[in-house]
Amino acid sequence: MSESSKLSESNLEGRVALVTGAGIGIGRAIAESLAAAGAFIGIHYRHSAEEAGAALVAIRKAGGNGMLIQADLTIPEQCAHTVDQIVQEAGRLDVLVNNAGAPIERAKLEDCSIELWQEVLATNLTSAFLVTQHAIPHLKASGHGAIVNNLSLSVQTGGANGAGAYAIAKGGLQVMTRTLARELAPDVRTNSIMPGVIETRHHEIFTSPDRLQEYRDETPLKRNGVAEDVGAVVRFLVSDEARFVNGATIDINGGRFLR
Repeated sequence: MSESSKLSESNLEGRVALVTGAGIGIGRAIAESLAAAGAFIGIHYRHSAEEAGAALVAIRKAGGNGMLIQADLTIPEQCAHTVDQIVQEAGRLDVLVNNAGAPIERAKLEDCSIELWQEVLATNLTSAFLVTQHAIPHLKASGHGAIVNNLSLSVQTGGANGAGAYAIAKGGLQVMTRTLARELAPDVRTNSIMPGVIETRHHEIFTSPDRLQEYRDETPLKRNGVAEDVGAVVRFLVSDEARFVNGATIDINGGRFLR
């Protein structure tokens, strides 16, 4: 294969990507990575208006382009409206990255209220289902349709320290990935990522400095991840370079679970 062919496969020029939860952290890094490859980016956010605006400014300064989309994805109508907005603005949709999600709060399953359970599922699983469902016709029409779902290391660990409901929701998202990989192929490829410890605001809130150091020591690469590590993998998965990757879950953890 020629060098020019290789470059064209990783080029997202002319494509349109929607990244949910893209105002901060991993979502922002994914948005910036796809924009750097030439994609027009829909930067969805719920509360992080200032941060999302800064992300769009950074993308434009780097020569890319995109738009801001504010929505509460726990509300079904707003899931549909999120997809409608980017299609109306850009005329198409080629890539969907379901990144939005949060543990909400920690509680063992025996102590988890029905209200917390429903909020966690709505935030991390049902929202992705609804956005994806509305996006499918556009992704099928694209000719380059690709979905990436952002899971969590808690799928492997079982949601330690009261993150059980979050882990269960993310586990459901992994199964949804495999289901979509069967149902939508060959028109759309669906894959997922499972980041390890990525040093973002999430871990500033939920993880102590001492525990973060322990994670570094436990990892063969002797560091925790950064958001850009995740963005690079998503950029590959949605590109034509990954044209034969479907239904996969890619670990991004520095080899921490090789023991």
